[in-house]
Amino acid sequence: MTTRRGVSLVTGAAGFAGGHLVEHLLESEAHVAGWGHGPIPAASQASDRVSWTSVDITDPEAVTAALAETRPSAVFHCAGIADVHSTWSDSATALRVNVMGTHNLLAAIERLGLDVPVLITGSALVYRPSDTALSEDSPIGPTSPYGVSKLAQELVGFAARGRVIVTRPFNHAGPRQAPAYVTSSFARQIVEVETGIRPPVLEVGNLDARRDITDVRDTVRAYRLLMEKGQAGRPYNVCRGEAFRVGDLLAALVSQSRTAIEVRTDPARLRPNDTPVVLGDPSRLRQDTGWDARVPIEQTLHDLLDYWRQIVSDKGLAH
Repeated sequence: MTTRRGVSLVTGAAGFAGGHLVEHLLESEAHVAGWGHGPIPAASQASDRVSWTSVDITDPEAVTAALAETRPSAVFHCAGIADVHSTWSDSATALRVNVMGTHNLLAAIERLGLDVPVLITGSALVYRPSDTALSEDSPIGPTSPYGVSKLAQELVGFAARGRVIVTRPFNHAGPRQAPAYVTSSFARQIVEVETGIRPPVLEVGNLDARRDITDVRDTVRAYRLLMEKGQAGRPYNVCRGEAFRVGDLLAALVSQSRTAIEVRTDPARLRPNDTPVVLGDPSRLRQDTGWDARVPIEQTLHDLLDYWRQIVSDKGLAH
């Protein structure tokens, strides 16, 4: 498909947030360009309103060539390593993809002389752990290789020329999220129990942790609003401003189960340096864009369960 000029570009468009962002942008835009690494999802190929390109963000020549072809009017940079747990065993990949990938993108934009705003999806894990709500002025101090890679990523963004907006999203959840993340892991296991794929036992990690979780559809709406109204060179928290106890989220999901379930702690699911509380302050985002979380957590959990029920029903096994 030939890419139309003047469209929004979403890198990492085949990923969780990137995919939802593409759908959200299509609500107000006629056409969107999406980059992914590897095969394009079959469901996404069906839309003639999305131009898909397979791009390895760590390959500077490939990034420059694809960008020269797309010549977008706005760039939402969602591509990157997002699994915090995996970076403990492979920090080099996180640094290569999150940091060098971002550098390659921004360098290509400058090399091609494109006057285009860029939104970088960073992470709240750049902050030093705190028991109180984190604002954008809170002390920086990542405690994981992932957090280090995201801090370096945003520093690359702040050093770039042009209009670059850096976000610090906190946890987000919803349909199509990979089971490496807590609420999606719970939901998938519940559905596996319901369908007899696994015994009626739920394997869990730390249930006392408290996390600020926003529905992914609210998260990507914040990205669009920041692209329109955010100030360049200024970081923005993207969060609900309310921390939920993981055990309470599990209880809410189990309450919707169609069968009885036993809960057991799995030591393998306990993360090193797990932070007891991660809570954000979204005041700056609200003030500059008028954004607020619209999707209640109950709806997020309900939709997540429905997603996994559909996956298992369609394919007869869990992914």
